[in-house]
Amino acid sequence: MSHPATEVSVTGASDDQGTAPVEGMGRDAPWSDRGRAEGSRSHTLHIAIIGGGSAAFACAIRASEQGARVTMIERHAVIGGTCVNVGCVPSKILIRAAQEAHTQAAPHFRGIRPHAPMIDRETLIAQQQARVTELRQAKYLDIVARNPAITLKRAHARFIDGHTLSLTDAGGRGERLEADRFLIAVGASPSIPDVPGLRETPFWTSTTALVTTETPRHLLVLGASAVALELAQAFRRLGSEVTIVARGSLLSREDPGLGQGLQAIFESEGIRVLTNTSLTKVDHKAGAFTLTTSRGPLTGDRLLVAAGVRPNTQTLDLALAGVQWDARGAVVVDDHLRTNVPHIYAAGDCSTLPRFVYVAAAAGTRAAMNMTGADTRLDLEVMPIVIFTDPQLASVGLTEGAAQARGLAVDVRTLPLENVPRALANFDARGFIKLIAEHSSGRLLGAQILAPEAGEVIQSAAIAISRRMTVGELADQIFPYLTMVEGLKLCAQTFTKDIKLLSCCAG
Repeated sequence: MSHPATEVSVTGASDDQGTAPVEGMGRDAPWSDRGRAEGSRSHTLHIAIIGGGSAAFACAIRASEQGARVTMIERHAVIGGTCVNVGCVPSKILIRAAQEAHTQAAPHFRGIRPHAPMIDRETLIAQQQARVTELRQAKYLDIVARNPAITLKRAHARFIDGHTLSLTDAGGRGERLEADRFLIAVGASPSIPDVPGLRETPFWTSTTALVTTETPRHLLVLGASAVALELAQAFRRLGSEVTIVARGSLLSREDPGLGQGLQAIFESEGIRVLTNTSLTKVDHKAGAFTLTTSRGPLTGDRLLVAAGVRPNTQTLDLALAGVQWDARGAVVVDDHLRTNVPHIYAAGDCSTLPRFVYVAAAAGTRAAMNMTGADTRLDLEVMPIVIFTDPQLASVGLTEGAAQARGLAVDVRTLPLENVPRALANFDARGFIKLIAEHSSGRLLGAQILAPEAGEVIQSAAIAISRRMTVGELADQIFPYLTMVEGLKLCAQTFTKDIKLLSCCAG
């Protein structure tokens, strides 16, 4: 997932400006026709990128390949944005370490004697952060150093007008920067709910939780998103008692079966899950947090707040450039990544796009292509989503509810993992595979998976949907045996067959 770094609150997103429809997003002319020559008949397109994360670097690399001159402005001391520093990379390392610890304590095979793992958190975090540093150097700093077309400026940027930025460095020195095109890619930061008492307490965000060497006795987790659930399970497996406090259901935006199935698994691991629970007050005294909730008081020694993110747009002076944003403070973009100002683009978590790092990178690349004369849209119709709990959750295309909301007549099949040979061989049949097909044609419309390695399986479903395959065509494909992805074939077969009557590998 795309994980949010420091706490901010978005200001300046007024209701009248934020919710107005965006109009007039006409495509800018190819950059070679702009004619903004600077003492020469030929003008090298200058692109200014505000931000230094995944979207920013994807844009910078592609724009430089297209012959543009790029200036990247990053206000943080550490470059690379959320994913490599405080999101995807460290979280997946921590999750995998927790999974290995859990396997020692609760192996799936009877002949392996369970034992309490010896966990050295300081060494674990040191290894994790060393890998973060290594990837930040190789994938970000070295890219800038090797590319003469990209200049990195360490400064805070804000718009003076539609073609000019004011830059202020850490020493207070300022300069003006003019450019032909702009990409806004400033990311997002954890959103802190307006709960009485909360801001006065030493709560954790995901950023804090990922680098702590502490194992809380009882961790309270506020939130039901991917970040909240991934970290809740990791801390449970590393030795903490964990209670999740969710305003609604788990993963309420996904297929209900995914959240329900994951909740049952969490509870089997000893995680307390309180859904549909409101929080009215937070106190912190003598090293203990007390939450006043609709389920009664809850007490723990640490509180993790993972209740979404807010775009880092409040200090950009977007209004001076005429750029429009929504009620959350997210920059409004169309499918070409343009804002309502044709030469200003946006991508990543600060925009109205889905908040996933791979979407940010794809958007940054396409923004660069369009800035340099192409006419490329970002197609998110088939966008896989993966949540890295254990088992993993993955989804692509339409859910059953979304299909029905569109008025589509669908056929649905759900295959419990106890029918998948790989799961049986692993002695781990937790979860299911669900496929949604159009009733009239049999065309595959969506897939939802709760299973170990679901993230490795979902792309096959995504390709099938993008190629407009029917479930019959998917069922006729040759899949390797004793793989989890074979479950897609088996689930597709259930549209026309009783697979309990088939032998292993039956095609």
